[in-house]
Amino acid sequence: MRRLLSHLFMALAFMFMAVPVFAQGGAAAGAVNWVAITAGFSMAIASGLCALGQAKATASAAEALGRNPAARPGIQLALILGLALIESLALYTLVIIFAKVN
Repeated sequence: MRRLLSHLFMALAFMFMAVPVFAQGGAAAGAVNWVAITAGFSMAIASGLCALGQAKATASAAEALGRNPAARPGIQLALILGLALIESLALYTLVIIFAKVN
């Protein structure tokens, strides 16, 4: 019983401490621009994933050319198309960031 009351009073204390957080209205002085910070992180993640995807696609194309050199035109077309689609992820992310941050 004592432990239950202890948890209840701790929960009430946390609720009473959280109320002033919601009382602040408008843009506070020294507020952090979270949109710009998360935009940087999202561009970093998108660029990293694009680099990994392009590396895997290029490695697979090089392996396929090593196994069957006669299939070069088909492999090259698929590689260029795949690389363009992979790179579009980073470009779309960049466009969304410019639209959101400004």
